[in-house]
Amino acid sequence: MVQFDREIRLPTGAELPNSDDTPVDNENQNFLPNLLLFLLKFYWNQRNDWFFGVDMAIYHTTGVSPLVPVVPDGFLSLGVERFKGDALRVSYVVWEENNIPPIFALEIVSQTYGGEYDKKMDIYAKLRVLYYVVYNPYYWRRDQHQPFEVYRLVNGEYEQQIGEPFWMPEVGLGIGRGRYNDGGSQLEVLYWFDARGNRYLTAEERSRQAEELLARYRERFGELPE
Repeated sequence: MVQFDREIRLPTGAELPNSDDTPVDNENQNFLPNLLLFLLKFYWNQRNDWFFGVDMAIYHTTGVSPLVPVVPDGFLSLGVERFKGDALRVSYVVWEENNIPPIFALEIVSQTYGGEYDKKMDIYAKLRVLYYVVYNPYYWRRDQHQPFEVYRLVNGEYEQQIGEPFWMPEVGLGIGRGRYNDGGSQLEVLYWFDARGNRYLTAEERSRQAEELLARYRERFGELPE
């Protein structure tokens, strides 16, 4: 593999492009990673040692050039600052993050195959991404894979894991599929799960659950005291 000259000055994040300008070709590529992000914003709201990127360029020094990023549909890094001062990240530059790579990467397969099972898998392995998830609900037969696959990096190579939801102890999260109610339609999406296999609830579900608990309390005990 061709390696770049490490004596060359690495560019700063402000000097690097923040997108590969590749359009998404299905709604899942935007909605699913953002759903995972907003769940973390609620459940990890007291933590400042994580960052979840959606369709964001990752610049790294393990490929042919530090100027060529990889762009997952979603990724999670631990042990980094939640916010970089008062500014939001426009890209994730590994050499500006204490050389901490993402611990989790997500790819959602689209109609146009993007190398999720070979090219990108090789990139993430070299980058030392511990868990790699490929979600392929529509084209898995075409690609001769399963709709939902979790891989763990073992001795530099990815090994497919079994079980769903799949618990990732190093991350402190489980990942798996579930149903999402969107305007009366039931959609299959990805959710986080806890160690016992309980799904993380959305804000709407938590609100509805609280209303149901309040209604049951009123039925049994009457109105809440002032």
